[in-house]
Amino acid sequence: MSAKDEKSDSVSVTQPPYEPERVTRNRLLRKLDWHLLPTVSLLYLLAFLDRVNVGNAKIAGLTTDLRLTGLQFNLCSAMFFIPYSLLDLPCNMAIMYFRPSRWIPSIMFCWGVIMVSMGFVKNFAGLMVTRLFLGAREAGLYPGVSFYLCLWYPRDAQAQRLGIFISASSMSGAFGGLLAYAIERMDGIGGLAGWSWIVCDSLHSTIVIAIFAFVSMPDYPETAGFLTEEERRWLVRTIKQDTAGSSKALKRKFLSEALRDPHAYMFAAMNFFVVVPLVAFALFLPTIIVGLGYSSLHAQLLTIPPNICGLLATIIIGAVSDRVGMRGPFVLSGACATLMGYAILLGTERPVIGYIGTLLAASGIFPALTCVLAWTSGNAGGDIKRGAMIAILTGLGSLGAIASSFIYRAQDSPRYRPGHATNIGCCCMVVILSIVCMLEFARQNRAKRAECAREGVSPDDQSRFEEFAELGDKSPLYRCAEIRCKLLAMLYDFADTLSNMLNHMQQ
Repeated sequence: MSAKDEKSDSVSVTQPPYEPERVTRNRLLRKLDWHLLPTVSLLYLLAFLDRVNVGNAKIAGLTTDLRLTGLQFNLCSAMFFIPYSLLDLPCNMAIMYFRPSRWIPSIMFCWGVIMVSMGFVKNFAGLMVTRLFLGAREAGLYPGVSFYLCLWYPRDAQAQRLGIFISASSMSGAFGGLLAYAIERMDGIGGLAGWSWIVCDSLHSTIVIAIFAFVSMPDYPETAGFLTEEERRWLVRTIKQDTAGSSKALKRKFLSEALRDPHAYMFAAMNFFVVVPLVAFALFLPTIIVGLGYSSLHAQLLTIPPNICGLLATIIIGAVSDRVGMRGPFVLSGACATLMGYAILLGTERPVIGYIGTLLAASGIFPALTCVLAWTSGNAGGDIKRGAMIAILTGLGSLGAIASSFIYRAQDSPRYRPGHATNIGCCCMVVILSIVCMLEFARQNRAKRAECAREGVSPDDQSRFEEFAELGDKSPLYRCAEIRCKLLAMLYDFADTLSNMLNHMQQ
């Protein structure tokens, strides 16, 4: 048993009783927000800013100066995600062995140091190598921070916080366009091209914030120095009750369970089809806007409103998702909004109408990513399995980023119809998979309620938590996200009835 587990057990056994009325849930959650979200959101903003700056650098002269032709820029974009996908799972397991306050900032520090070298590359080979190392260094940041936040918040408070964290990616797109507009005018200063200044600009802030995080990030609720004793005990007990007492032990079997759980791959497939349009949007939004007929300089500024829309929608939808206790319907609606946005881009030749399509696409795809992540975390019992499932989600889902690097090709300019059509197809798959997941988890909850009724087990009976702790999300006390939509409930009833009829016919 790890030191973390021993501390957790000592809190629940040896500490004196606390007075729950003296701990206000909303006040405590706001306290967590102020101590956790600013640092991790800023880290992710800088990481994603460095990533999307490649798209801004492209239209600022990178492809011309490096003499990139055909699919060479797309290959460089894809190279980043190969080590990124392969290393997500090892990195999320490493965060449990190394303290989060050491592991996460170290990723960003190394990222910042490597990023500056990209501004000095002179050819295609140099750009490929730099992107490869950048992908290896950023692997673990997004899944690691997502896992880290899920260790601190109850499941019904996670989507809003993950939404704030992930909204940093859309905020980076807005900042990236604004900075690129200003920095591109530095062309020739210091002997560097404008695009070189774009990719090097955030180096200093990235390193400074990483060092700040190294000394300021707390590790776990059990050891949080900014909480009072009563707040700490309340938070640990609340999270334990929220996860039906799922084990926190560092056991290999929990990793094995995650790797063998079909739900992990169902979520990963959904994430794959979300990531394709999302990363394509982040990388190629300036290119798409130029294709609508705007100049490259104006396109840098015009990337700001779509990303602002994505930011606001992500935060609002995350909060509403937590309030109503549902994830699937918001994934479904986000996919539909994105589908409509890309359908507009595919079907119109009017610049203003096409630009409205980018606003609609951003407002759907970023919230969908947030809810998929919160949905995965909320349906994985135990810290190790949760961390592994998040890593599987992001690792396999990041393969979608590799695919997205090739869907907007130079020969399809300026309309990029194959790229828009691909994103529409991906959104259709998200719609289908989200409905399948909602029906599947509704079926599981019904089965668990029936089992509890047969065995005389109450979901509120905390004395039985230890009995089922090793079962994690397989415990009859563990509930998946409920379907609270009458239409989907009717679909489930219809599917259940049809299944019973087919079984009866076979007999």
